[in-house]
Amino acid sequence: MSEGMLLPEANIAIDRRGLFTRGARLALSGTTLALLTGIVGSTGLRRASAATMSADIDTLNVALGLEHEAIAAYQVGAESGLLKKDVLKVAVGFQSDHKQHRDILAKTIGQLGGMAVADVKHKFPVEKLKNQADVLRFALGLEMGAAIAYLSTIPGFENRDLAKAAASIMGVETQHVAILKSVLGEAPIENAFIM
Repeated sequence: MSEGMLLPEANIAIDRRGLFTRGARLALSGTTLALLTGIVGSTGLRRASAATMSADIDTLNVALGLEHEAIAAYQVGAESGLLKKDVLKVAVGFQSDHKQHRDILAKTIGQLGGMAVADVKHKFPVEKLKNQADVLRFALGLEMGAAIAYLSTIPGFENRDLAKAAASIMGVETQHVAILKSVLGEAPIENAFIM
């Protein structure tokens, strides 16, 4: 990422970097993703161990924290008065997507016997948001982080249908990235691969 990109300071117990450094322990299990996407079929899935379930709950809470952060960030953008009407409409739509993600993550954490992480007060670099482009670059940083976070979960699945479901969730985040880049006048897709 360029130094000029505005990124929020993570203000949750487990930050975005923690998601990547905790490795396999934080990969979503098939059971968790099935609950998230509602694809548990009649064959069911094998029961996860307590350690795997705990890791899944931790991963879900990291994702939930990121969704809380995105919702709050889009609220800051919406209330800034810096977004044109048509851009504001899209931003509020993206916030709605994140609210849906938040709701299903919190519900799934509860179904797994965990406690969903509460939202916290977020510290965003609002003093650096001077125009629409600043707000969109800020949102772009969050969306790129979300896309990468979902991408990191895909390799942990033995069941390829579940990996496809994780990819479909990531697809929403990458759509947000492409749209934000396009509005910023950047190439929506810069590389043939998401890294």
